[in-house]
Amino acid sequence: MKRYVLVSADVKPGSGMGRPNYELARYLAEQNEVHLVAYEVARELMEHPRIIWHRVPKPLNSYILGEPLLRRYGQRVRRQLGASARLIGNGGNCLSNDVTWAHYVHAAYRPLVKTSGPRRVKAALTHRQCLRDERRALQMAQLVIANSDRTARLITEHYEVAPERVRTVYLGVADEFKPAMNAERSAARVALGWPEEGLTAVFVGALGDRRKGFDALFAAWQELCRDKSWDVELAVAGVGAEARTWQERSRAAELDGRIRWLGHTNDIATLLRASDALVSPARYEPYGLNAHEALCCGLPAFVTRTAGVAGRYPPELAELLLDAPPEAADIVGRLRRWREDVAGYRARVASFGADLRQRSWRDMAREIVDIMETERRSALSL
Repeated sequence: MKRYVLVSADVKPGSGMGRPNYELARYLAEQNEVHLVAYEVARELMEHPRIIWHRVPKPLNSYILGEPLLRRYGQRVRRQLGASARLIGNGGNCLSNDVTWAHYVHAAYRPLVKTSGPRRVKAALTHRQCLRDERRALQMAQLVIANSDRTARLITEHYEVAPERVRTVYLGVADEFKPAMNAERSAARVALGWPEEGLTAVFVGALGDRRKGFDALFAAWQELCRDKSWDVELAVAGVGAEARTWQERSRAAELDGRIRWLGHTNDIATLLRASDALVSPARYEPYGLNAHEALCCGLPAFVTRTAGVAGRYPPELAELLLDAPPEAADIVGRLRRWREDVAGYRARVASFGADLRQRSWRDMAREIVDIMETERRSALSL
């Protein structure tokens, strides 16, 4: 039985990095001993007979304060198990000469924080620390797994990492993300407390800074709602330091009846079944699992053309790719064209969504393990 050490902040569904790590851990544990070094782990993994959770403290519930502890615990577990154990870190969270799984490139984007004072200082210091840790981890790792071709290119552009050490492994999707029948759509809308009829566009993303581009979408929505014939509602699923500010701006702009504030939700599948399009005008998006899942549900997903997932869009869906950086006028134009042909847009994304649904989370995990084993055999033969 082989042994693996997986170092991740959280290993559970419901978070951007947590879900891929959760799926990899489940796959590895089918035939191997898996050591999870993390702050939080899904209950079913804690109860698995071949999974050992090394719980890492998170001082003041802060990821940035907990990061040094995460790194220290990961390295300690690897030393205890010996060199034969494979270690998989995530980004800069653990330094080793084994594998780093890159979900994000901090060097590619500096957070835009509009508030002043301590929060701005904290953001600057956090970014600086992330850059330092990221550089050390990527340069030390023998193998870097990237979640998209764009992430792979950014790693080689910003850091001295040889392209042959970087491999792209795209994410998978769960079976629940599939097109909804009319009755399923109605049931999902009722479950969310929405009217059974009507069109809804959805935004899914953190509202802590401007990376996800909600400011551009909000400006676009203001413009669209000035037109009395605009009959689409916007649902916003996300939390963060700026969430209250946006809600206050919504009330001031008299958009309360046009925007639904959902806060944090773990049930993205129900949300997508109830919706008709997804809009993700992110300034930087290493992949874009929300768009991936929306497409699998048969929804047109408008994403910035620089998003990692955009590299998978076929040429015939170029109309869904937003300008980068996002501009309100561009969003307005594309959403108006979508509203004029809702059924046509759904029909055009159907084939692409079906293709994406063919790749499961298990397929992703198997590919990562296959790459690791091939790399290990190659290294031993030298």
